[in-house]
Amino acid sequence: MAAVVAGAWVGVLACIGAIAAPAAFATLARADAGRLVARVFMVEAYLSLAVAMLLFLIERRRTRDAAEAGQASLLSANLVLLLGTLFCTVAGHFAIEPMMEAARAGQGPWSFGALHAASSGLFVLKSLLVLVLAWRLTAPARAVITPSATSTTS
Repeated sequence: MAAVVAGAWVGVLACIGAIAAPAAFATLARADAGRLVARVFMVEAYLSLAVAMLLFLIERRRTRDAAEAGQASLLSANLVLLLGTLFCTVAGHFAIEPMMEAARAGQGPWSFGALHAASSGLFVLKSLLVLVLAWRLTAPARAVITPSATSTTS
C-alpha cells in the first residue's frame, strides 16, 4: 500500500511541476496564472503534509517492528526521506511562500526571483525524495540471514 501511495504522490508532483504550472503560464495572463499556480501549490502542500504523515506512520510501524525483531535500526532511510519531504514542504510553502508575497509587495530583504528559485529548488528536491522513496518501497523485501540459517550440521 505504501508503494502505491508514494507512486501516486510522485505522479501528482510531476503533473503539477511539468504540466499544470507551465500550462497555466502558457495560456493565462501572468497575474492570473500566478494566482492559479499559487492555489495549486497550496493544495499540493497540504496534500504533501497529509501523505507524508500517512507514509511516516506506516514506515515508523514497519521500522519499529523490524527493530524489535533485531533486524533493523529505529531510523530507516525511508524515514529520513519522509522527514526530508516534510522539511521541503514546510520550508517551501509555509516559510518561503509568504516571503514571496512580501517581496512582490516590495518588502523584505530578498527579491521575488531569488525566493521563487529557492521555492522551486525545494519542490524539485521534494519530488526527487518522493521518487527515491517510491522506488525503495517497490524493491523486494531483503532476506534477513539469521545465525541458525547460516549454521551447518555435520
